[in-house]
Amino acid sequence: MPPKSAGHRRTAAVPGLAARALAARAIRRALGERRSLDEALHLAQDRNTALDPADFALARAIAVVTFRRMGTIRHALAARLSEEGLPDAGILREAIWSGAAQILFMEVPDHAAVDLAVELVKSDRLALHYARLANALLRGIARDRDTVLAAADPFAYDLPAWLRERWTAAYGEVAVREIAAMFIRPPHVDLTPFRDASALAASTGGTLLPTGSIRLADQMAIPSLPGYAEGAFQVQDAASALPARLLGARTGERILDLCAAPGGKTAQLAATGATVTSVERSAQRTERLQANLARLGLSTDLVIADGATYEAPPFDGVLLDAPCSATGTIRRHPEIVWTKTLEDILGLARSQRRLLDHAATLVRPGGRLVYATCSLEPEEGEEQILGWLAMQPGFVLEPVSAGELGIDMEAVTPEGFLRVLPSHLKAWGGVDGFFAARLKRIAG
Repeated sequence: MPPKSAGHRRTAAVPGLAARALAARAIRRALGERRSLDEALHLAQDRNTALDPADFALARAIAVVTFRRMGTIRHALAARLSEEGLPDAGILREAIWSGAAQILFMEVPDHAAVDLAVELVKSDRLALHYARLANALLRGIARDRDTVLAAADPFAYDLPAWLRERWTAAYGEVAVREIAAMFIRPPHVDLTPFRDASALAASTGGTLLPTGSIRLADQMAIPSLPGYAEGAFQVQDAASALPARLLGARTGERILDLCAAPGGKTAQLAATGATVTSVERSAQRTERLQANLARLGLSTDLVIADGATYEAPPFDGVLLDAPCSATGTIRRHPEIVWTKTLEDILGLARSQRRLLDHAATLVRPGGRLVYATCSLEPEEGEEQILGWLAMQPGFVLEPVSAGELGIDMEAVTPEGFLRVLPSHLKAWGGVDGFFAARLKRIAG
């Protein structure tokens, strides 16, 4: 085993520093390698000195808040720097950003946030020469915290300009301001019940939403909730639960879930009594799917295959929850704002079209096809389906009706698409963003 560096020994010796180091390294990897934060946290861990669960949770919380308010943090720092901005020197930027996040948005004492960020800078040979700069910047942020927070505008600062302009063109400034305000709030935990929803809401202390999901009042240890071991529910955002219900699967029908992992929608379909085939290309991702189905006491015909080439006799209903940019889930995955690009969105839209074309061949005449994405991008939603229908005379749109599945009228577009924005269900604290279209095959 190679000897540990001085920086490594310093990080391990200072209480609280290892969690800050992991947060900063994960932020750097997520941005530089355009990875999800959870993947970056996994890759950034030091396998020789793995953090205990509490420190790992702290590291993740720091990284999440840093990404959630990255624009505000950068704006506040830019006002205190020359035009050149922060040098790109080792872990310097990430240490200062995450230190500022703790000062402004977390219940961390200022002296701890500043001192540990400076220690982190000193532990990196490429950054250590800027320790005095880091100290001055963070002490200035702490001194001016009230002024910084008073000027903080999630719409102006915490959405990149290209994304803010796209969404404003699609939904209007008022709606996007509401979306931006929702994205800086921690997400709720929702349950999809498989038994008596009212009884489950009462036993968990949750609220039964109009859509049929249950929203928990507080963050809880899910396995300890009443009904977990018995398979009475699964954790699933209220908006994510809608596409499977929109398909309207019934007992005795043959139903296909074409992109099944992690398995929430597959479980919903199986619970209807339909015969469900679940297709997933990743063998690793199917492990979580199988574990979830086993706990719920449900089963499907699980096939490891590419949804774009899978062949079978036509089904009564097909659900295509297509891989997407996931911009509707930014409240849960705030790094998406800073790691996705327009090129990503357009590339994903092309992949979705190929999946959609193939899914259509797996629907029997008279059968239904639900296409869904957890994206706010029109190219992955409304524009995708309108363009596809223009080329598919054998399919028609089956409009979603106001009030269907407990959906508010504001979540149904004039065409009859389901377009849930994060600011919908506002009285209950919002939801993930989602798009869904229900289509019917009218010709062979």
